[in-house]
Order: sequence, then C-alpha cells, then structure tokens
Amino acid sequence: MKSLNKIATAFFAVALGLMSMTSCEGGDLFSVDSPDWLSAKVDSIANAKGQGGEEEIEGLVEDVYTVGATDYSTGWWAQFSKYYQIPEGEKWVAQYNLSINPSASNTYKNFALIITNDEDRGASNYKEYGAIRYDHQPSGNSEWGDYIDRSLVESTLTFETDTDAGVDKLGGKVTLTIDRTSGGLIVTMTNGTVTKTYKQTSALVNLNADPSNTTIRAFLVPEGSYINFLGSTIEPIGGFTSKEDKQPLSMELTGIPSEVLVGTTLEEAVANVTGVVNFEQSVSKNVTAADLTFQAVPSIFETGQKTLVVMYNKTFKGELATTPIVAVKTFNVVNELSAFTQTVVVPTPLVLGATDNSTGWWGAHTDNIKVAPKETKVVNFTNYTTGAGNWNNFVIVLNKANLAEYAVVRADNYGWGDGYAACTPVGGFGADDDAWAAWRNVMNGAKVTAYITNNGDGTADVKAVMHGTDGNDYVQEYNGINTVDPDDMYFRFTVDGCHLVFDNEVGAPDCSTGWWGAHSPLVQVKAHQICTVNFTNYTTGAENWNNFVVVLNRADLSEYAVVRADNYGWGDGYAACTPSGGQADWGAWRSAMNGAKVTMQIVNNGDGTADVKALMHGTDGNDYVQNYIGINTIDPDNFYFRFTVDSSYLKFE
Repeated sequence: MKSLNKIATAFFAVALGLMSMTSCEGGDLFSVDSPDWLSAKVDSIANAKGQGGEEEIEGLVEDVYTVGATDYSTGWWAQFSKYYQIPEGEKWVAQYNLSINPSASNTYKNFALIITNDEDRGASNYKEYGAIRYDHQPSGNSEWGDYIDRSLVESTLTFETDTDAGVDKLGGKVTLTIDRTSGGLIVTMTNGTVTKTYKQTSALVNLNADPSNTTIRAFLVPEGSYINFLGSTIEPIGGFTSKEDKQPLSMELTGIPSEVLVGTTLEEAVANVTGVVNFEQSVSKNVTAADLTFQAVPSIFETGQKTLVVMYNKTFKGELATTPIVAVKTFNVVNELSAFTQTVVVPTPLVLGATDNSTGWWGAHTDNIKVAPKETKVVNFTNYTTGAGNWNNFVIVLNKANLAEYAVVRADNYGWGDGYAACTPVGGFGADDDAWAAWRNVMNGAKVTAYITNNGDGTADVKAVMHGTDGNDYVQEYNGINTVDPDDMYFRFTVDGCHLVFDNEVGAPDCSTGWWGAHSPLVQVKAHQICTVNFTNYTTGAENWNNFVVVLNRADLSEYAVVRADNYGWGDGYAACTPSGGQADWGAWRSAMNGAKVTMQIVNNGDGTADVKALMHGTDGNDYVQNYIGINTIDPDNFYFRFTVDSSYLKFE
C-alpha cells in the first residue's frame, strides 16, 4: 500500500483540487478485471482448438472486456457481463474466450446465460425467463427458470454428476447465438468441441410490463472462470468497448470504517477499502486498497472527523493515467469505539412467498431494512420449504439503499457477490448427502433467528440459528463479508421454493392466553451489547401482572431472572437487582397499558450483570418507566431473552 506523502506536494495539490468532482454512480452495470491483452491474444489462439480456422461472423463488432477474476476466484452471481438486447425477429451472436480453471473439479465452473425482461437486476419488475449453463447435466441444475423447458436442451457432452471429469473441454473461444428469427428461441453455445443447444419453437411469453415491447435481455455470469469478451453483433447497453487503453473517470468507494480508534494507523484503517473505478467507454473494474493512495485530513492521530482523500492514477491497462481521479469520504477518529447494539425488527410482508411454496427464485422480497454501523438487526421467522433442494429455504440479500448488492447468502452454506468472496462461511455438512437430506426435512417448519450485523469497518456478518422440527439447532454463519459501505447497508429476504412467516406477536389477540402459555423465540445478546425491542402491549387490565413479561435465560432455557411490567420479578439473578419503577396510580396505569407502545432494552453489561429497561407510552399520552438494574449470576457468553404473557398480547414492530 502506498502512502500519499511519497507523492510530490504539487501532485497532492492537484488531488485536493479534484475533491469537488462529482462521483459517478452506475458502476454496477458490469464488473471487469484488468486483462493482459497480449496474454489474452495468446490464449485466444491456444484455446481455439477444434475450430478449423477463424470463423467469420457478419456484423461482429469489437467488444473487448473481461468478466470474472483472472485468478478464477469469482463466485456465482458476483460479476456480470454487459446487457445485450435482442428484439423479436432478430439474432444476436457473441464471441469470447472462456478460461476454465485447470484445477476445476466441478462441471458448473464455467458460465451461464441469463435471459431477462429488464436490464436492472434490482428493479421491482425485474423477471427472468431462466438460465442456461454451458455444461449439460440432465439430472442437475444446468438449466433453470419458469420459462425454460429443460427437455428442449441437447449437448454433445453430457455429465451425469457435477463432479464428472471433462469441464476443461468447455474452455476456448465460444460462439454464443440467440436466434429469434423463427418466432421461438434458439440458443447455441459452441467452442467447436462442445455444442449445447436450446430449441424452443413456440413464442416466448412476454414478461415486459409494456405488451408492445417484446425485446428480451441477455447477460453472462461466470463462476470459478473468467470470460475475455471479443465481439458482438448487437451493441450492448453502455456501448461497445474497444481494446484501446482507457482513462479513469470516477471512483466509488466501499469498506471505509465509520469509526477508527485513536492510534490506528492509516494503513490499518483502510485495509478493507475497495473501489469501483469507472473508465472511458463505460468500462469499470474493482480495485483494492493496494492499488489506491490515501491521505487523511487532518491527521488521523487526532480525534475528530476526518476527510479521507483516495486517489487512483492508473489507466484500464495499468499505465500511468493522464489525470488521476479522486474520491472523498469522511470517518471519525474516537477515543472509544461505539458499542454494538441490537434491534429486533419485523420485515414486511409478514408472509413472504406463496404458502404452497410455489414461488420461484427471486420471486418475492421483503422490504429493505437499514442496518446502522455497529448494529445488529434480529429477525425471527418460521421457514417452510418444498425440501426439494438445499437452496429451497430462506435467502438473505445484503445491499445498498438502491439495491446494488454486496452479497447474497443462503440457509445452506452457500452465497455469492463481491462481498461474499472474502467471507468465512461456517456451517453446512460438506459432502454428507445423508446429513443434508435430514436437514432439508427438518427445515419445513423450522424456527429461525437471523442476526445481520454491520461491523462499521466495511465488513458485515450474517448468522442464522435454525431450530429444526427435530428439536435440534443448526447454525449457519457468514463472517467478514466485505466491500460494505457502513453508512449504506441494508438487507432483505427472498425465497426459492419456500415461504417465510415472520414472527410479530405473542399470545392470542383477545388476551385469552394464560400465564406462560406462549413465548417469543430466544434472542441472544452478546457481552457489552444492548438489544432494543419495540412492541404494542394489550391487556385485559384485570390485574397489574396481565402485561408483558421478560425472561432472561441461558440457551438451554435455565433462568437467570423473570421480570414483569409492574415492578416485580424473581429468580437467582433478580435478588441482587434494583427495581426502579412502580406507578402512583395502578388503576390508571392498567387502563393505559391496553395499547401502550413499549420500547424495551435488554442490556448485557459483560461483567456478569444485566439490565432490563422499559419505557411504556400509555394510551393516555403519559410515559411510564420500569427498570431492573444489576440482575446478576449472568454468564455474559450465554445470555438470551424471550417474552411471555399472562392474559395479555404483544405485537412486535
């Protein structure tokens, strides 16, 4: 990593003068990695085995860029080609060099063609006809989608399983054709050795909102491979890209921490920073901190808000740029980092996906929920599934406010996206087919608690505790997802052959549920964290205790303490606490608690004690307070809470 003080003062003055430049969004149209054009040409010649000479394609225009990391590290759905639009009655032909990892052991480590109705993957009306991958496995998932008929696929190379040998035969110069001239859809992929076709003679269903618009869109997605694009007969969205070198125009930054502890070096503070650099001809690529130059103004060794000036001074090919580009972000240097907090939230809609589990991939999403720096959002729900595949369960998407994705993670130890590549997945059953089958079976009706954490340093974590119908807990974690802008991190749920029911209540709405008759799911609060829960309390009003009750316990449900809304509790840990509350007029309070808005905080002090604090905004407009401070006998590493009722009903928000 370079330090800006190694650059001439005059050069830095130019950089500061560029701080006012308006940054350009739109770097997510497609992702590229800087290719070595000479090596690419050599690869093109070497890989064009079986071609019998250079194929002449009428109307082919140079369109030269790379999709996927050249070290074969790109995961599924992490990088995308440009979008190519094929009107009804026309044909699209593209050529590119497909590079297969020499050590690849899975047949799906090649590329997939995705056919859609829209070029914006985050749009609300975005729909996919389906996907056709280059490998062919009739019993596997080499094609999918509601509008792709797998029986119409043929290939000169068929794999029985996804670990068969022969994936290397898919490499080389590939010619892709999408032909709509006969009214149907004919797709051909060939490198001269392996040819795969999809032949649909019937007309495509029109998924466009405008019935007069019958154009389809197509793009390519590599996995564990990379594509050196060569040419296209149709101009893509964003225009053709020539092989000429390109100057940088702007840069978008992610991974800058919201807070830095005083004494942290600049190199340590920016270790997770990445940038999307936008070049001429609408080409972009990802760069790491090692490719960037940083300066904090004023000094990073003093507390207060800092302006981070980030400079990039290379062309697309890595030569010295004519004019460097600069991006600017702010962060705070503090004496003590802010504490992590938790908030229990309820996404909408309360039921996601069709209740017969017929909703396909990406067919429904919850609302977009923001996660602030150093905050964890907690979501409780029940997962229902067809059980057909491991992936037919909940999916969590981490994204920006505009839905541009950081990462997508599933229930089954799998994910993708730029941020996913750096994370550490913990869970799953490896190659144990029997264990996966047993897990799929108990996920139909499993109670799930998901924790989505914004670490505030450019990384995020996702943890899901799945309480199966067999009574066992299964845990799936994704730690260290990167490329995250801590000030612009959101999440949402989606489904695939499953549906989710989000927990939003405890007890019967008519307050008929008796003492201990219903409980909310367990939520863990880690040491030195505060968990906030917002809910509406309903009560018969018959007695003071006919309101919310909070149970503090271990994971095995053995209790530390139980505390009520009315200044009363019990348990070994309760004996040492200081209750502060109680009401001057209990009758008025009971009446005001039927519909009261409650903000509850459960605090794990990390020293063997815990606090419970409740602010109750009554229906009479008055605020009532009930606290329990210093509950002890707490194991800070095994501290959970849950709610119960007694002739009351709680509705969470």
